[in-house]
Amino acid sequence: MNASELYALRLRLQESQTLLCFNGPMSRSLIEEFGNALKRYLELDQVKPGAAMDVFSVYIETTQNIRHYTIERGYDDALAAATVVISRENGHYVVSAGNVVELADGEALVARIAHYSTLDKAQLKAEYKTQLRRPRRADHPESAGLGLIEIARRASAPLQATLSELSSNRAFFSLSVVI
Repeated sequence: MNASELYALRLRLQESQTLLCFNGPMSRSLIEEFGNALKRYLELDQVKPGAAMDVFSVYIETTQNIRHYTIERGYDDALAAATVVISRENGHYVVSAGNVVELADGEALVARIAHYSTLDKAQLKAEYKTQLRRPRRADHPESAGLGLIEIARRASAPLQATLSELSSNRAFFSLSVVI
């Protein structure tokens, strides 16, 4: 990227009121450092504590999901790269994140998100409780499968998910959450 392209990127980020933007492999320490920076920014912006916690929680859940998925799949750094953007839009914060996934995994994920997006707050709460009572999957004993439901519960608008097909039965999954 040359100097004029960098300036154009800066203008685009300012125009879209981007607070945080990252593209690359997600490590535990990067998630933590960006999380700390996000907390500080939200404090400086005098965001109400409940709203700040929602933004932070969605950021943590999405980035940890990406990290766990790429580790589970054994992706190298090129495939493990994620894109995370946090911005402001029409008085709301938007957390957007994306990463390369296996096509079948992405299709299943988009279908789950589409289902959660049709539910109201009471239905999401019921779905959360139902999922909490389900036995954990043998192949994922560390996960109760509550993350996406919790993200949907914190959102102030339906979740938006897309899948852009790549080669080799892979796709780029993108999720945007308005808070």
